[in-house]
Amino acid sequence: MKNDIVIAGVGGQGILSIAVVIGTAAVNNKLNIKQAEVHGMSQRGGAVYSHVRVSDKPIASDLIPLGKADLVLSVEPLEALRYVPYLSPEGRLVTNIHCFANMDNYPEHQAILEQLKSLKNSILIDAEALASKKASNMVMLGAAAPFMKIEMKELIKAISSIFEAKGEEVVAMNVNALQAGYNAAKEQA
Repeated sequence: MKNDIVIAGVGGQGILSIAVVIGTAAVNNKLNIKQAEVHGMSQRGGAVYSHVRVSDKPIASDLIPLGKADLVLSVEPLEALRYVPYLSPEGRLVTNIHCFANMDNYPEHQAILEQLKSLKNSILIDAEALASKKASNMVMLGAAAPFMKIEMKELIKAISSIFEAKGEEVVAMNVNALQAGYNAAKEQA
């Protein structure tokens, strides 16, 4: 079993939280994991991405080569386009449709979405329609879950353990968002 995942977005969208949930679920299942992340100018809406590699065998590198990712999970559509070159020919792209226009010359929203829709194996999710902005990253993780080799129940356990200190309400919000994303992706797959 091997799963190479590139997670992308901009600062403040919860990219690193997604990586922590995946990593926690992997460790809980005694899988090997390597993770590399770049924070960029994350506090100013800059690019943030993470390479997460999960396997039942030892992993030599924490970086995913171009053309080898099983999944690109993006919380921002322009960032999804940036990381498409990492996808393997059979890989999946799962992205939120809501733009975070963090620059003056941000491309036209509809043009970005049309480009994403034209890609093989792409799933476009309206994360904000499924949960609050605070949990849209968990919506996107749920949407990617059908294409990961970690079971939903394991992701739920990881969310519960990570967010338990914030209270049952926060755990429930994140688990519900995860499930909403999962259901939305299953409808498109």
